[in-house]
Amino acid sequence: MYTLLLVDDERWVRTSLKRVLEKTGLPISVVKEAAHGLEALDWLKDHSVDLIMTDVRMPVMQGLPFVEAIRRQRRDQPIVVVSGYDDFGYVQQALRFGVLDYLLKPVEVADMKRCLEHWIDQRQRPQAETQSAAQQTREALEKSPIQQVKEYIRLNMAGDITLTQAAARVHLNPSYLSQLFKQQLNRNFVDYIVEVRMEEAKRLLSRTSLRINEVADRVGYSDVAYFSNTFKKCNGCTPSEFRKDPAKCVTGPPALG
Repeated sequence: MYTLLLVDDERWVRTSLKRVLEKTGLPISVVKEAAHGLEALDWLKDHSVDLIMTDVRMPVMQGLPFVEAIRRQRRDQPIVVVSGYDDFGYVQQALRFGVLDYLLKPVEVADMKRCLEHWIDQRQRPQAETQSAAQQTREALEKSPIQQVKEYIRLNMAGDITLTQAAARVHLNPSYLSQLFKQQLNRNFVDYIVEVRMEEAKRLLSRTSLRINEVADRVGYSDVAYFSNTFKKCNGCTPSEFRKDPAKCVTGPPALG
Protein backbone atom coordinates (compact mmCIF):
# COMPACT_ATOMS: atom_id res chain seq x y z
CA MET A 1 0.00 0.00 0.00
CA TYR A 2 1.43 3.39 -1.06
CA THR A 3 1.17 6.29 1.40
CA LEU A 4 -0.04 9.81 0.60
CA LEU A 5 0.12 13.17 2.39
CA LEU A 6 -2.88 15.37 1.52
CA VAL A 7 -2.46 19.14 1.89
CA ASP A 8 -5.47 21.46 1.52
CA ASP A 9 -6.88 24.17 3.78
CA GLU A 10 -10.52 23.12 3.28
CA ARG A 11 -11.61 20.01 5.14
CA TRP A 12 -14.50 19.27 2.77
CA VAL A 13 -12.08 19.32 -0.17
CA ARG A 14 -9.79 16.86 1.59
CA THR A 15 -12.79 14.63 2.29
CA SER A 16 -13.87 14.83 -1.34
CA LEU A 17 -10.38 14.00 -2.60
CA LYS A 18 -10.15 11.00 -0.28
CA ARG A 19 -13.45 9.69 -1.62
CA VAL A 20 -12.28 10.13 -5.19
CA LEU A 21 -9.04 8.37 -4.29
CA GLU A 22 -10.95 5.45 -2.79
CA LYS A 23 -13.09 5.10 -5.91
CA THR A 24 -9.98 4.61 -8.07
CA GLY A 25 -9.44 1.27 -6.34
CA LEU A 26 -5.68 1.86 -6.34
CA PRO A 27 -3.45 0.75 -3.42
CA ILE A 28 -2.91 4.27 -2.05
CA SER A 29 -3.85 5.40 1.46
CA VAL A 30 -3.96 8.93 2.95
CA VAL A 31 -1.85 8.68 6.11
CA LYS A 32 -1.80 12.40 6.98
CA GLU A 33 -3.87 15.50 6.23
CA ALA A 34 -2.50 19.04 6.59
CA ALA A 35 -4.23 22.42 6.27
CA HIS A 36 -1.25 24.26 4.77
CA GLY A 37 2.32 23.82 3.63
CA LEU A 38 3.99 24.67 6.93
CA GLU A 39 1.98 22.07 8.82
CA ALA A 40 2.93 19.50 6.17
CA LEU A 41 6.63 20.42 6.39
CA ASP A 42 6.61 20.07 10.18
CA TRP A 43 5.07 16.61 9.88
CA LEU A 44 7.57 15.57 7.22
CA LYS A 45 10.47 16.27 9.58
CA ASP A 46 9.71 12.98 11.34
CA HIS A 47 7.74 11.10 8.69
CA SER A 48 7.96 10.09 5.06
CA VAL A 49 5.39 9.29 2.40
CA ASP A 50 5.41 7.89 -1.10
CA LEU A 51 3.39 10.75 -2.59
CA ILE A 52 2.25 14.30 -1.72
CA MET A 53 -0.92 15.88 -3.09
CA THR A 54 -1.24 19.62 -2.43
CA ASP A 55 -3.56 22.51 -3.17
CA VAL A 56 -2.13 25.73 -4.62
CA ARG A 57 -3.86 28.47 -2.62
CA MET A 58 -3.71 28.03 1.16
CA PRO A 59 -3.13 30.24 4.22
CA VAL A 60 0.16 30.38 6.16
CA MET A 61 2.16 28.67 3.39
CA GLN A 62 0.77 28.30 -0.12
CA GLY A 63 1.37 25.41 -2.45
CA LEU A 64 4.23 26.82 -4.52
CA PRO A 65 6.48 27.79 -1.57
CA PHE A 66 5.69 24.37 -0.13
CA VAL A 67 6.80 22.65 -3.35
CA GLU A 68 9.98 24.77 -3.37
CA ALA A 69 10.75 23.77 0.21
CA ILE A 70 10.18 20.11 -0.59
CA ARG A 71 12.52 20.34 -3.57
CA ARG A 72 15.26 21.80 -1.38
CA GLN A 73 14.87 19.04 1.23
CA ARG A 74 13.67 16.01 -0.76
CA ARG A 75 14.60 16.52 -4.38
CA ASP A 76 12.86 13.45 -5.79
CA GLN A 77 9.66 13.51 -3.71
CA PRO A 78 6.70 12.88 -6.06
CA ILE A 79 4.15 15.72 -5.82
CA VAL A 80 0.74 16.18 -7.45
CA VAL A 81 -0.75 19.69 -7.52
CA VAL A 82 -4.51 20.25 -7.31
CA SER A 83 -5.61 23.61 -8.66
CA GLY A 84 -8.51 25.81 -9.73
CA TYR A 85 -8.99 27.28 -13.19
CA ASP A 86 -7.40 30.60 -12.20
CA ASP A 87 -4.13 29.13 -10.91
CA PHE A 88 -2.38 28.66 -14.27
CA GLY A 89 0.62 30.86 -13.37
CA TYR A 90 1.21 28.88 -10.17
CA VAL A 91 0.80 25.58 -11.98
CA GLN A 92 3.38 26.57 -14.61
CA GLN A 93 5.92 27.32 -11.90
CA ALA A 94 5.10 24.10 -10.06
CA LEU A 95 5.67 22.11 -13.25
CA ARG A 96 9.10 23.71 -13.58
CA PHE A 97 9.88 22.40 -10.10
CA GLY A 98 9.20 18.91 -11.46
CA VAL A 99 5.84 18.06 -9.95
CA LEU A 100 4.42 14.79 -11.19
CA ASP A 101 1.12 16.17 -12.49
CA TYR A 102 -1.67 18.60 -11.76
CA LEU A 103 -5.39 17.98 -11.41
CA LEU A 104 -8.17 20.49 -11.94
CA LYS A 105 -10.94 20.97 -9.40
CA PRO A 106 -13.41 19.36 -9.14
CA VAL A 107 -11.22 16.28 -9.51
CA GLU A 108 -12.97 13.39 -11.24
CA VAL A 109 -12.28 9.73 -10.57
CA ALA A 110 -11.01 9.10 -14.11
CA ASP A 111 -8.49 11.95 -13.89
CA MET A 112 -7.29 10.88 -10.45
CA LYS A 113 -6.90 7.28 -11.60
CA ARG A 114 -5.02 8.27 -14.76
CA CYS A 115 -2.61 10.42 -12.76
CA LEU A 116 -1.92 7.84 -10.06
CA GLU A 117 -1.67 4.89 -12.42
CA HIS A 118 0.96 6.85 -14.35
CA TRP A 119 2.85 7.48 -11.11
CA ILE A 120 2.69 3.83 -10.04
CA ASP A 121 3.85 2.79 -13.49
CA GLN A 122 6.80 5.17 -13.26
CA ARG A 123 7.85 3.64 -9.93
CA GLN A 124 7.95 0.23 -11.54
CA ARG A 125 9.91 1.21 -14.61
CA PRO A 126 13.66 0.75 -15.00
CA GLN A 127 15.69 3.89 -14.27
CA ALA A 128 16.37 4.52 -17.94
CA GLU A 129 12.68 4.67 -18.72
CA THR A 130 12.07 6.98 -15.78
CA GLN A 131 14.70 9.38 -17.12
CA SER A 132 13.02 9.23 -20.51
CA ALA A 133 9.67 10.13 -18.94
CA ALA A 134 11.29 13.07 -17.16
CA GLN A 135 12.71 14.27 -20.45
CA GLN A 136 9.25 14.05 -22.02
CA THR A 137 7.87 16.16 -19.19
CA ARG A 138 10.52 18.83 -19.78
CA GLU A 139 9.78 18.80 -23.49
CA ALA A 140 6.07 19.18 -22.78
CA LEU A 141 6.79 22.40 -20.92
CA GLU A 142 8.49 23.84 -23.99
CA LYS A 143 5.22 24.33 -25.82
CA SER A 144 4.55 26.55 -28.79
CA PRO A 145 2.89 29.93 -28.12
CA ILE A 146 -0.47 28.69 -29.40
CA GLN A 147 -0.29 25.58 -27.20
CA GLN A 148 0.52 27.74 -24.19
CA VAL A 149 -2.37 30.09 -24.91
CA LYS A 150 -4.76 27.17 -25.38
CA GLU A 151 -3.70 25.84 -21.99
CA TYR A 152 -4.08 29.31 -20.47
CA ILE A 153 -7.62 29.56 -21.85
CA ARG A 154 -8.54 26.11 -20.56
CA LEU A 155 -7.33 26.91 -17.05
CA ASN A 156 -8.82 30.40 -16.92
CA MET A 157 -12.16 30.00 -18.69
CA ALA A 158 -14.07 30.89 -15.50
CA GLY A 159 -12.72 34.44 -15.62
CA ASP A 160 -12.36 37.21 -18.16
CA ILE A 161 -9.85 36.34 -20.87
CA THR A 162 -8.63 38.97 -23.30
CA LEU A 163 -6.37 38.74 -26.31
CA THR A 164 -4.02 41.25 -24.67
CA GLN A 165 -3.71 39.14 -21.52
CA ALA A 166 -3.09 35.97 -23.48
CA ALA A 167 -0.50 37.67 -25.69
CA ALA A 168 1.34 38.95 -22.63
CA ARG A 169 1.57 35.39 -21.33
CA VAL A 170 3.59 34.31 -24.34
CA HIS A 171 5.35 37.63 -24.94
CA LEU A 172 3.72 38.27 -28.30
CA ASN A 173 2.02 41.26 -29.87
CA PRO A 174 -1.79 40.81 -29.61
CA SER A 175 -2.24 41.37 -33.35
CA TYR A 176 0.38 38.74 -34.16
CA LEU A 177 -1.21 36.24 -31.75
CA SER A 178 -4.58 36.85 -33.42
CA GLN A 179 -3.02 36.07 -36.79
CA LEU A 180 -1.45 32.88 -35.42
CA PHE A 181 -4.85 31.70 -34.18
CA LYS A 182 -6.40 32.17 -37.60
CA GLN A 183 -3.47 30.50 -39.38
CA GLN A 184 -3.04 27.50 -37.06
CA LEU A 185 -6.57 26.91 -35.74
CA ASN A 186 -8.65 28.34 -38.58
CA ARG A 187 -10.75 30.42 -36.16
CA ASN A 188 -10.37 33.65 -34.24
CA PHE A 189 -9.42 34.05 -30.60
CA VAL A 190 -12.89 34.88 -29.29
CA ASP A 191 -14.57 32.01 -31.14
CA TYR A 192 -12.02 29.58 -29.72
CA ILE A 193 -12.77 30.73 -26.16
CA VAL A 194 -16.49 30.17 -26.73
CA GLU A 195 -15.80 26.69 -28.08
CA VAL A 196 -13.66 25.77 -25.06
CA ARG A 197 -16.33 27.05 -22.71
CA MET A 198 -19.10 25.18 -24.48
CA GLU A 199 -17.14 21.91 -24.46
CA GLU A 200 -16.51 22.28 -20.73
CA ALA A 201 -20.18 23.18 -20.15
CA LYS A 202 -21.26 19.99 -21.91
CA ARG A 203 -18.82 17.97 -19.84
CA LEU A 204 -20.12 19.45 -16.58
CA LEU A 205 -23.76 19.04 -17.62
CA SER A 206 -23.29 15.37 -18.50
CA ARG A 207 -20.91 14.32 -15.71
CA THR A 208 -21.88 16.42 -12.67
CA SER A 209 -25.04 17.44 -10.81
CA LEU A 210 -24.15 21.14 -10.80
CA ARG A 211 -27.06 23.51 -11.33
CA ILE A 212 -27.24 25.41 -14.62
CA ASN A 213 -26.20 28.68 -13.00
CA GLU A 214 -23.23 26.91 -11.38
CA VAL A 215 -22.15 25.46 -14.72
CA ALA A 216 -22.47 28.91 -16.29
CA ASP A 217 -20.27 30.40 -13.57
CA ARG A 218 -17.65 27.65 -13.96
CA VAL A 219 -17.25 28.44 -17.66
CA GLY A 220 -17.15 32.23 -17.35
CA TYR A 221 -20.77 33.39 -17.72
CA SER A 222 -22.26 35.48 -14.90
CA ASP A 223 -25.50 35.94 -16.86
CA VAL A 224 -27.32 32.59 -16.99
CA ALA A 225 -29.68 33.73 -19.75
CA TYR A 226 -26.76 34.77 -21.94
CA PHE A 227 -25.04 31.45 -21.23
CA SER A 228 -28.19 29.51 -22.18
CA ASN A 229 -28.61 31.49 -25.41
CA THR A 230 -24.97 30.96 -26.35
CA PHE A 231 -25.21 27.26 -25.53
CA LYS A 232 -28.33 26.86 -27.67
CA LYS A 233 -26.73 28.76 -30.56
CA CYS A 234 -23.71 26.45 -30.49
CA ASN A 235 -25.43 23.15 -29.75
CA GLY A 236 -29.00 23.48 -30.98
CA CYS A 237 -30.56 22.95 -27.56
CA THR A 238 -30.66 24.54 -24.13
CA PRO A 239 -28.42 23.34 -21.28
CA SER A 240 -31.45 21.70 -19.62
CA GLU A 241 -32.38 19.87 -22.81
CA PHE A 242 -28.80 18.72 -23.28
CA ARG A 243 -28.68 17.34 -19.74
CA LYS A 244 -31.88 15.35 -20.30
CA ASP A 245 -30.85 13.90 -23.67
CA PRO A 246 -27.51 14.91 -25.26
CA ALA A 247 -28.28 12.77 -28.31
CA LYS A 248 -31.11 15.07 -29.35
CA CYS A 249 -28.80 18.07 -29.64
CA VAL A 250 -26.98 18.81 -32.85
CA THR A 251 -23.22 18.58 -33.05
CA GLY A 252 -21.65 21.66 -31.47
CA PRO A 253 -18.64 23.66 -32.61
CA PRO A 254 -15.83 21.98 -34.57
CA ALA A 255 -13.52 19.74 -32.59
CA LEU A 256 -10.95 21.80 -30.74
CA GLY A 257 -7.56 21.68 -32.36
